[in-house]
Amino acid sequence: MKRLLNRLLPKSWRSNVTTIPVIRLHGTIMAGGSQFRPALSMATTAGLIEKAFAFDAPAVAISINSPGGSPVQSRLIFKRIRDLAREKNRKVLVFVEDVAASGGYMIALAGDEIIADPSSIVGSIGVVSSSFGFPELLKKIGVERRVHTAGKNKAVLDPFQPEKKADVERLKSLQLEIHETFIDMVRQRRGAKLSDDPDLFTGLFWTGKKGLELGLVDSLGDMREVLKQRYGSKTRLKLISAPRGLLSRVGSFGTRGRNIPDMAAAATTGLIDAAEERALWSRFGL
Repeated sequence: MKRLLNRLLPKSWRSNVTTIPVIRLHGTIMAGGSQFRPALSMATTAGLIEKAFAFDAPAVAISINSPGGSPVQSRLIFKRIRDLAREKNRKVLVFVEDVAASGGYMIALAGDEIIADPSSIVGSIGVVSSSFGFPELLKKIGVERRVHTAGKNKAVLDPFQPEKKADVERLKSLQLEIHETFIDMVRQRRGAKLSDDPDLFTGLFWTGKKGLELGLVDSLGDMREVLKQRYGSKTRLKLISAPRGLLSRVGSFGTRGRNIPDMAAAATTGLIDAAEERALWSRFGL
């Protein structure tokens, strides 16, 4: 409506300032997360995405910096962006900062164009599952693991029991299915731009400069420079952020209703999650 009214005004009265909404999708991708260890998920990003596409602007800019994570959450975020882009008839420009790898690159596929820094890391089109095993530790500390199930496969890949070959084979078959879904998304979104490099879908990753040669990105540059070149030197970038109310902040720090064992379990889980998150970033030298 704003653009329509602007066109109806005399030329001398028209505003020549274009505002482009910007979404920052930074972090690992997982369904969980907390105030102290935020994560990207459909739940944490849906509001931001909806708010950005509500702007009367020629495009939505998305800054991505993610080593990946949950393939489900990655695809949900991707789909929400594409659904709104079609519904609102908006162009989506994705800008890669340090890394858009694995699930991070899956989200980047939502862009009509992907622009990366020459030294960005892109790719890692594959699937990985990681965990820890503790069977020997339990023996050393004198703890006996007791698992009772209805269904012989109910305790598959229990980290406190020795790994079984059949469990690993089952996991690998699931990974292959997820990998095929990822590959299909890349082919559908990048199409003829992709090179025929045999390593493209092996899980390898490259710099933004090499990614341009492979067809994983469309150009090299940074957000402010590219947007001002396209929409004019007076273009304004509007960062879309989530509202933070006082009650939500107070609630995050409260411990009422939580007993010591619950808090200890949460702390242990948090340490493991933090280690896995650190490992994701470390794969790319970050």
